[in-house]
Amino acid sequence: MVIVGAGTMGSQIALQTAYSGRYAVTLVDSVPEQLERARAQCQKLSARSVEKGRLSQEDADRALAALEFSADLKPVAQAQFVIEAIVEDLGAKRDLWRQLGERAVREALLATNSSTIAISRLASEVAAPERCCNLHFFHPVTVMQLCEVVKGPVTSEETIRRAMEFVRSIDRVPVLINKEVHGFIVNRILFAAAEEAMNLLEGGYASVEDIDTAVKKGLNWPMGPFELLDFSGLDVFYGGLEDRARLEGGAGAPTILKVKVERRELGRKTGRGFYDYDQ
Repeated sequence: MVIVGAGTMGSQIALQTAYSGRYAVTLVDSVPEQLERARAQCQKLSARSVEKGRLSQEDADRALAALEFSADLKPVAQAQFVIEAIVEDLGAKRDLWRQLGERAVREALLATNSSTIAISRLASEVAAPERCCNLHFFHPVTVMQLCEVVKGPVTSEETIRRAMEFVRSIDRVPVLINKEVHGFIVNRILFAAAEEAMNLLEGGYASVEDIDTAVKKGLNWPMGPFELLDFSGLDVFYGGLEDRARLEGGAGAPTILKVKVERRELGRKTGRGFYDYDQ
């Protein structure tokens, strides 16, 4: 098993796969410093799981020992499963997928963790595109059970069977999306809720705090829409809305979101989004 991209999502997919005890896992990133950050994150997450009683120390040690790290794509040539989890940028992904197509064995399953870019936009870069699909895990992968498995126009039934089986084998819950739609299931519903929350805010109907409180107390969501946007990253959400507008038409991202992204107020990761985390 090879995961390409050692950011938050890639490293957690690798760690959850290692927890299963079923796979040797290699995490690949071209930036050595990112690999070291990923190693530290995996160690921290495992220690926290042990501390909270979700994982034994023995299982944590075994999982960490099963993780290998590589600064090049050589391990792809030996893998039966390859998951791409790099930045949500179509050009960057296509460049990588061309390389994966050159290196991976023909029977390898190739998947993208993209939350918005459907597999048909990447599978054309490789031979045997019927072996390609989306495997969209949710952050944090070691806590969130869901994985959206998306079937592209030429994805084979065998690929879907293997993908669903893999997700179950690492103790996650797969749902199958039978044909491509922007945002899949969860993000499509989230986009609608978050856009309406921003419309209410822009219209002066209620504050960020009161909208979040209403949703949490009235709909029993663990986070309000603005808290969730800040947690996920406003730039990620903005990119998804703009991509949807290009594909399906429409107005794109609300002005209030565009302004925050231009100011680099991206949520928790920058210390300020719809909330001020420096306070």
